[in-house]
Amino acid sequence: MALDSRAENVLKNLVETYIQQGQPVGSRTLSNLPQLSVSSATVRNVMSELEELGLITAPHTSAGRIPTSQGYRLFVDSLVKASTLTQTVVTQLSERFQQETDPEALLAHASDVLSELTQFAGVVVLPNHSVTRFHQLEFMRLSESRLLAILVTEDGRVQNRVLTTASTFSDSELVSAANFFNSRYKGNTLDDVRRLLLSDMHHDNDEMHQLNREAMQAASRVISEEEEASTQSDVVLSGEQKLLDVPDLCQIETLQKLFDAFKTKRDLLDLLDRSMKANGISVFIGEESGYSALGECSVIASPYQVDGKVLGTLGVVGPTRMAYDEVISVVDITAKLLSQALSKS
Repeated sequence: MALDSRAENVLKNLVETYIQQGQPVGSRTLSNLPQLSVSSATVRNVMSELEELGLITAPHTSAGRIPTSQGYRLFVDSLVKASTLTQTVVTQLSERFQQETDPEALLAHASDVLSELTQFAGVVVLPNHSVTRFHQLEFMRLSESRLLAILVTEDGRVQNRVLTTASTFSDSELVSAANFFNSRYKGNTLDDVRRLLLSDMHHDNDEMHQLNREAMQAASRVISEEEEASTQSDVVLSGEQKLLDVPDLCQIETLQKLFDAFKTKRDLLDLLDRSMKANGISVFIGEESGYSALGECSVIASPYQVDGKVLGTLGVVGPTRMAYDEVISVVDITAKLLSQALSKS
């Protein structure tokens, strides 16, 4: 939707004023802004045009107007510029990420940082199995029939599983089995490892050592359990309680739907997964998300990556009336710092 420069200027200042004050904005308020320098009558005419286009609306009988989701969309796409965080803030954030080395702690830390800086809900989607690559598997004997399987992925995450085996193996045999497995599957995604395992076990032959056969069966169980556990905790959420203090979300029904969405995480996961393929920041405004629970919210997200490979997404969930320039900047710098920290870890 193309607007002339005057209409763009009126819309931009109306949205910015509404975001700042939280009250419907009238023509007199806008005409008094020095950056507009036009009469109240001119502003009224432009506002009428914007309302006909569905970009602003009157919430009640007052003369003031507020932006619609379409108005916010045009504002975000064409009129807003990400604010520049001060070097002091960037340095402080960078130092906070440098204090962590464990990948899981870094992901949780990113969620906390997003919430702290925006005072909204911070969210990080953990790396999924379509992109997470297998690094190595180790076996440790706990008893004659129990093994500890240690799965390590290339992004540094470690998962432990206790397995019960039908046979008894020596420590050297377990090392040999792990070496066989790692040489065969290292570097593949977990999804591919699982498929290759199933194929190899299906085409099992007498040449395959019994120990390697059991190692593959055990590893298959570890990866399956890891996938199941991951689907139950794919999202790290921080600060969702801060939304209780947001006036725009104070309706009980609105909050109930929103917190139900946080609890199930399914809709939120689906929405954030869409931004995985985006090159940079994605902004979902109100009903654009396709989920009624997020109808009064905006979600600003960005992918994070390691060595050029996108691993997951992080972002902020807040009201549609938010300082988009500031939140976009926070999400952008947090994604970059998390990417750098994960690469180093």
